[in-house]
Amino acid sequence: MRALIVDDEALARERIRSLLAAEADVVVAGECANGDEAVAALRRRGADLVFLDVQMPGRDAFDVIRDVGPEQMPAVVFVTAYDRYAVKAFEVHAVDYLLKPFDGERFREALARVRSRLLDRAGDGGPLVPLLRELAARPAQPERLAVRSASRISFVRVEEVDYAEACGNYVCLHCGSERHLMRETMNALEARLDPRRFVRIHRSALVNVDRVKEIHPLFHGDWEVVLRSGVRLTLTRTHREEAQRLLTGRPQA
Repeated sequence: MRALIVDDEALARERIRSLLAAEADVVVAGECANGDEAVAALRRRGADLVFLDVQMPGRDAFDVIRDVGPEQMPAVVFVTAYDRYAVKAFEVHAVDYLLKPFDGERFREALARVRSRLLDRAGDGGPLVPLLRELAARPAQPERLAVRSASRISFVRVEEVDYAEACGNYVCLHCGSERHLMRETMNALEARLDPRRFVRIHRSALVNVDRVKEIHPLFHGDWEVVLRSGVRLTLTRTHREEAQRLLTGRPQA
């Protein structure tokens, strides 16, 4: 098998490459440090298997799949540091994944599943195809949000949003000193935004993790979130585990 390694971290690529060196029937066909390189390599169809990092700057794994096309993808082993939602989706679709940090035994198990799948399905991708089709059909996360008023539609760049809070039937976007009202539910807005950048800290509040300066314990399991602007928000215990994991960059246990 020809394996392509795609990961923006050099150490992660080296780890996979060293583990593949012990596999007599696998050769490394190439390495890619970002999604752009991955798309170019996969379009050349020079791989039977790709170890595909989920989280990458620019094009992530889902963007790579959309751009290459699900039918053109080789067998895929997803690699992720903490994206538990993606992991659940992979399990449902019987797609294998490696959760960083992974050991040699788990790596060999994933490789054995790929071998079995390729033999059983004669390289047609088997259960991979439904997932890849689903991912390819997902809309890309927006870079801008449209804010409608009676006389105009203005646009807010997602990266400029400090936090969002529910305001009745609206969501208020806080962007520095500016405020923008969107007629949308908090759940709908959360579903549209990148889960690696925005995290729910309260049923009525969604925060840009890049704007968080520090967090402090309060009472009864709640925490205080202090933004770089000085705004203080409450992280409730219901959302504490997921929010702290994302804020601190901890892998899922």
